[in-house]
Amino acid sequence: MSLAKDLETPEFEPEDVIFPPGDLWSDEPPLESELHLRQLLLLIECLELWWKHRQDFYAFGNLTIYYSLRQLKSEQFRGPDFFVVLGTERKPRKSWVVWQEDGKYPNVIVEILSDTTAKTDRGLKKQIYQDTFRTPEYFWFDPKSLEFKGFQLVGGQYQELQSNPQGWLWSQQLELYLGISEEKLRFFTPDGQLIPTPQEAAAAEQQQRELAQQQAQAAQQQAQAAQQQAQAAQQQATELESMLARYRERFGELPD
Repeated sequence: MSLAKDLETPEFEPEDVIFPPGDLWSDEPPLESELHLRQLLLLIECLELWWKHRQDFYAFGNLTIYYSLRQLKSEQFRGPDFFVVLGTERKPRKSWVVWQEDGKYPNVIVEILSDTTAKTDRGLKKQIYQDTFRTPEYFWFDPKSLEFKGFQLVGGQYQELQSNPQGWLWSQQLELYLGISEEKLRFFTPDGQLIPTPQEAAAAEQQQRELAQQQAQAAQQQAQAAQQQAQAAQQQATELESMLARYRERFGELPD
């Protein structure tokens, strides 16, 4: 039986199928390189920071998605590099077990291409995400060649997304853009602002604090300078009044 046939499953298994326990550990191999790992962490950290006040999503990567009893017999299919599920509880998981998650599949999937996975990511996995997962949006990104494409499920078929002038692709599911910045795949807000990493956000906050401190110091210096000018003007007025008083004592009132 071919792998594609082995992975084709209906949305729900027949009632007489006994599913394995839901407490299944992820069984994914290590990522291809440090480049792939850093890209994966970048996507996870940025989205979790951007949605830090939300508790209705799950975003992770290199994690096995268990969705079929037949799938458990196959060592060939591997989970997505990065995926997001909406409308679910935000909590740690050992794996994503569809029949323990109200039948939910990812809303968004991103594959990070490599020499060994690119053919599968562009072909078989795209077919599985379209026909079995029915994932609304699928993206892939090659961190070496910077190839970047995205697809939206329309009428049961993936249609390629068109980029904006910046080369970014709009994710309707996330309500964010995905695009390349400094050779990394990043998220952007609807108005085009780069969504920061925790480190970038902390650095920006520190910069804002330093700027606010500098502005406060400048305002204090201006206030001190204004006070000194007022004191100097007062002193000049006092000295002038003293001079006029001495003049009057010697010569009388000034002529009109």
